[in-house]
Amino acid sequence: MYRRLNFVFAITAAVTITLVPDLPRMWAASAAPQESGQSPEQKASFEQASVAADHAFAEAALKSDAASLDKLLDTRFTWTDASGKTLSRQEFLQQLPKPAIGDPNAQMTAHNYGSLESIQIHNGKDHALHVWVNRSAGWRLLVYQEVHLLDAPPPPAAVTRAACQNPCKTMPFDPKTQNERDVIAGFMALQTYTVAHDSKNWGLYVADEFEAANSNSDQTLTKRGRMEDLARSKMAGYTPMPVVDMHVLDFGTAAILISRHQPQNAKPVHITRVWIKRGGHWMEAASYQTRIEDAATR
Repeated sequence: MYRRLNFVFAITAAVTITLVPDLPRMWAASAAPQESGQSPEQKASFEQASVAADHAFAEAALKSDAASLDKLLDTRFTWTDASGKTLSRQEFLQQLPKPAIGDPNAQMTAHNYGSLESIQIHNGKDHALHVWVNRSAGWRLLVYQEVHLLDAPPPPAAVTRAACQNPCKTMPFDPKTQNERDVIAGFMALQTYTVAHDSKNWGLYVADEFEAANSNSDQTLTKRGRMEDLARSKMAGYTPMPVVDMHVLDFGTAAILISRHQPQNAKPVHITRVWIKRGGHWMEAASYQTRIEDAATR
């Protein structure tokens, strides 16, 4: 087993409230859990099954056991390594790359959001996000993404007075459902408050358990740490970047935002974000940002 395991049950009521970037709304940091009809023992067993599946995946990946991996991967599975290379399910099973973190004693944190389980593995400068989805046949791995942190702090981000259009006011994404519209509105509001260094309103769109790993930074970030950086106007490595493309995987009270961003005079970045609906409001719970090394600087 891994050295540390934190379970957080965050299955919440589904109440639709549209979030508008320039109209901040105040809400409580937490909400009453949705009634699921499960006993505490059943809930614990439900989440333990996802963690057991994650251990099985790690073991099979290290052994290059394609047959076992095939049974654990979702049909929409993607693998992104620390260099930013992304493989489809078929490509992964053909190439069988090994995880960057092979230490069974690495730190693990797990957060449950109904049909989604967000698991993060930490070992020194290496970090990995595993997003699991509960299907009729059991837990299946949907997203795997690695981040390797910088060895030293990045230089301060260049200060610009240019207005933030993309991703604060517009993006190359056309939402098709109300959930997509609401989560994208929340995402754009978060970017707007980042640019404005508005720590208070930024925090309204971020879950307390938020964690971020960015290959353009030398350390992981929590909600409190990010808010302190915003308040000090110290945002090296975390400046909002224009979105090149994005798609949203909607799971009702949770959503996965997968996007490609193109910062100025830098390599593009592949980002996976976990968003959750808590108390009727969408907020970000995890963000993994991996620089695409084999892409050109623009």
